[in-house]
Amino acid sequence: MVDLNDFSVLTQPAAEYLNKRQELDYRSEREDCLTWLLTFGKEPDKAKGYARGTVKPRAGRMDQFYRFVWESEGGYTANVTHENADAWMTHLAKRDVSQTHKCNCQKSIKMLFKWRKHEHGLSEWDPEITFTQDSSSNPREYLTRDERSAVREAALEYGSVPSYNNLTPAERDRWKRYLSQRFEKPKSEVNPDDWKKANSWRIPSLVWASLDAGLRPIEVERSRIGWVDTDNEVLRIPKEDSSKNRDNWVVGLRSRTARALEKWLAEREACPEYDDTDAIWLTRKKNPYSTSSLRYLLKNLCDLADIETEHRQMSWYAIRHSVGTYMTREEDLAATQAQLRHKSAETTMKYDQVPVEDRQDALDRMG
Repeated sequence: MVDLNDFSVLTQPAAEYLNKRQELDYRSEREDCLTWLLTFGKEPDKAKGYARGTVKPRAGRMDQFYRFVWESEGGYTANVTHENADAWMTHLAKRDVSQTHKCNCQKSIKMLFKWRKHEHGLSEWDPEITFTQDSSSNPREYLTRDERSAVREAALEYGSVPSYNNLTPAERDRWKRYLSQRFEKPKSEVNPDDWKKANSWRIPSLVWASLDAGLRPIEVERSRIGWVDTDNEVLRIPKEDSSKNRDNWVVGLRSRTARALEKWLAEREACPEYDDTDAIWLTRKKNPYSTSSLRYLLKNLCDLADIETEHRQMSWYAIRHSVGTYMTREEDLAATQAQLRHKSAETTMKYDQVPVEDRQDALDRMG
């Protein structure tokens, strides 16, 4: 059973509009939709769902769409139509909101009708009006809050395979072929340890630590086991390994990240390729991570998380810049300077601006 505890299945604005029986019906509709999207939505034939970080913000926009329909139709209905969807797009086209917001709303409704095709046998929606994301208002190397969550979730899925014990002999044979190619070894030599290796904590620990600490590519390359202090949930980066400054740094981590690092370091002990190095992470080819290999990793994570990168020059610095932006918003420039290890406060000043989506929300509140 898919856990929906962290989703707003029944939002407060919707609850205020509905009576108790309508609430029950709408909640059931939403739970069915979200469960399907998370389990099957991305590739139904392969039972591959969307990442939670992708579905969560889109679920909110779907709720906005339902409420628009109720207002337009003069009452509650769960039977939304293509005509309703086109009417909402016309409504959005007239509103003074960003192209990015309009585009995200359209993606959300396409996702909704993808489920309705599965559940009710309806056709998928082909909108009369299409929106494209305004790349000029979307920073080139920057992850939004939603994208950070989506990348964090995608790291758990990246390269993973089904549990060895949960596969039939035929399924196991198919996955053995895949793992023999992935690990460049004969199929006959693939064993349960290769399943564990495929479901490693290496990528989640690397990605999550970078999302917390804003690690530069050179810092990922230089990373050493001695940096990691999971008891205190920090990275301790010595001045000889720190980039562009001469100070020692103590960088905070989330509890989840510290636990992921703890799991990876325990797993790492069993990996012979790490016998002669104290590097925290190596690539599958047993090399230190580079700018290009990290860019390749982020591109794959974005694809897995359904994050469009076509008009963005996305590099590992997109993660770092998102840390600076939101740390400044949640705390202050001093906290950002410490977290990102800036020697000069002037370097940190570029983050002293409110993200564009927050400024748009403020304008809506101002009327």
